[in-house]
Amino acid sequence: MQLHNEVDRILSRRAFLARSTTGLGSIALGTLLQRASYATPAGGAKPALAGLHFAPKAKRVIYLFQSGAPSHLDLFDPKPKLTEMTGVELPPSVRRGQRITGMTAGQSALLCVGPAFPFKRYGSQGVELSELLPHTGSIIDEVALIRSVFTEPINHDPAVTFFGTGHQQPGRPTLGSWLSYGLGSENENLPAFVVLTSGSGGQSLQARYWGNGFLPGNHQGVQLRNQGDPVLYVSNPPGLSMNARRQLLDAMQELNRRQLGLLADPAIATHIENYELAFRMQTSVPELMDLSREPKEVLELYGAEPGKASYANNCLLARRLSESGVRFVQLCHRDWDHHGGLPGGIRTQTKNTDRPSAALIRDLKARGLLDETLVIWGGEFGRTAYSQGQIQKDNFGRDHHPRCFSIWMAGGGVRPGLVLGETDEFGYNIVSDPVNVHDLHTTILHLMGIDHKRFTYRFEGRDYRLTDISGDLVSKLIS
Repeated sequence: MQLHNEVDRILSRRAFLARSTTGLGSIALGTLLQRASYATPAGGAKPALAGLHFAPKAKRVIYLFQSGAPSHLDLFDPKPKLTEMTGVELPPSVRRGQRITGMTAGQSALLCVGPAFPFKRYGSQGVELSELLPHTGSIIDEVALIRSVFTEPINHDPAVTFFGTGHQQPGRPTLGSWLSYGLGSENENLPAFVVLTSGSGGQSLQARYWGNGFLPGNHQGVQLRNQGDPVLYVSNPPGLSMNARRQLLDAMQELNRRQLGLLADPAIATHIENYELAFRMQTSVPELMDLSREPKEVLELYGAEPGKASYANNCLLARRLSESGVRFVQLCHRDWDHHGGLPGGIRTQTKNTDRPSAALIRDLKARGLLDETLVIWGGEFGRTAYSQGQIQKDNFGRDHHPRCFSIWMAGGGVRPGLVLGETDEFGYNIVSDPVNVHDLHTTILHLMGIDHKRFTYRFEGRDYRLTDISGDLVSKLIS
């Protein structure tokens, strides 16, 4: 009887599954630990894509996200008609009954208001930009300016989420996470996806704006701080040596490996990899974040000041990170949400961002990196042709406007000197070459060598992709 019970125990389905799980966990662990067997040429982790779908024009991306939505009408899309009609009701034939926010829906009138500052012509093609953007104007021949972008959401959080993930509801991976997952890392000592933030007012920044969604956790954007420790809790506590930290980590990882062997949970494998990356980052990140190593002329080019937190510093850090192999660097700069006080607010923000943004393009080009680095500048939607609140001398505001707005792109296979798209004389509706968010994502992936329709991830029984069920390549953008 005792022998029979022992045989049942050994051969029972539950025992079989437990032993099978251990074996699967061992296989997963062995694959995880043998990094050298599947390393990329640069030493990073194996990408999910076995091979690119076509030859890439870009190897990496720097996304200069301007949170709060800069006014296209005051910066990139000149409309003399608006200046002529300042104080006059926006014609109903222009609005066409389109949805507006509750912040202006109750106004007795929607009064047109022209740009706060005059426009000037820049570059060999005489592209018109605000006089507030002289540095951007100086590199406009390197830039593709798109004046006909449109989106679906009309409020900030769903609009930022949509621009990042291709969907208004939270829970899906962001663009940077998709590229980290698909292309892997170029440097095993650095994350594939890094986030830098600046600005202190306006809409708050949510960590899910650089989240991994349903992708493995090691594809989430890693936020680096530009003051204090670059990453919280990565540095050794006082009194703990690097050798002691390594021994502590080894002991913890052994427990993690045993748990992985028992459960074969992919999340445990992610934890193991993340701890190892964090250990390697202890030496690689502080050196990269030290701007005092940069020559004086480079600091002056950006207007950067070592030891301070600023958009200028972050632009320079973006170049350093990209140069070191970070696949996707996302800068998030706040304070563009100008419902009131627009003239003063937009002057301040262009002063903060114009010079460093242009310096990044110049610096990348001087180092021979611009051709393989895609730089994107823009917010989540545009601003209205009519004023929010009263129009006063040197003071007015603009509400949210998703129907058309402007962004620019440079490098990485983008056609330089291009001005794409046109809006009507009120900057309210698109007249030609409309480009939606899915089209932009399609084009960005294409420039990275990826066919958006063939780049999917199965989750809960469905194959998801960044572009959802939409997206057309904007071929005019590609050089």
